[in-house]
Amino acid sequence: MAADAPRIPSLPRDQWTPEVSELLQTTAQMGGRVLNIFQTLAWHPKLMKRWLVFGNHVLFKSTLSPRARELLILRTGWNCRAEYEWGQHVVIAKQIGMTDEEITRITRGPDVPGWDPFEATLLRAADELHRDSRIGGATWKALSVHYDTQQLIDLVFTVGQYTLVSMALNSFGVPLDEGVPGFPR
Repeated sequence: MAADAPRIPSLPRDQWTPEVSELLQTTAQMGGRVLNIFQTLAWHPKLMKRWLVFGNHVLFKSTLSPRARELLILRTGWNCRAEYEWGQHVVIAKQIGMTDEEITRITRGPDVPGWDPFEATLLRAADELHRDSRIGGATWKALSVHYDTQQLIDLVFTVGQYTLVSMALNSFGVPLDEGVPGFPR
């Protein structure tokens, strides 16, 4: 969970170098606003620049469907108790057509009624990676029936990327952006 006050606050605009300004312009979202995560990472522009390449692959160029990607990201955000990550991806999940009921069901895990068997397997893979740092044999076999090698790699890297991001968000205390929901109460 995010700290009460940011441990690393957003980089003040008057400290934005030309490099930082350019990076933040490429990340502008939500009506032209720069999200809090990017304003926080702006303290380390070299890292941010390189991380954005990887993050953009996972979010926009992955071989996974948007729905599978968001199931994995939301479950990872939930497992890591990363409210910022959860809230941002609730917004994205709704944009791709996921319902409030489906999003809430993600919090209850892969074994609750209502999941398509393969979607339950995706959630189980996220849980196993979180718990064991590996996908178990039965889950891997079930995934392999539907996914090719690149999709299996993208799945693991999606959960890994959002575990890393969740650790950073939670440790830095990045506050929710205005209008972004937190965890369901």
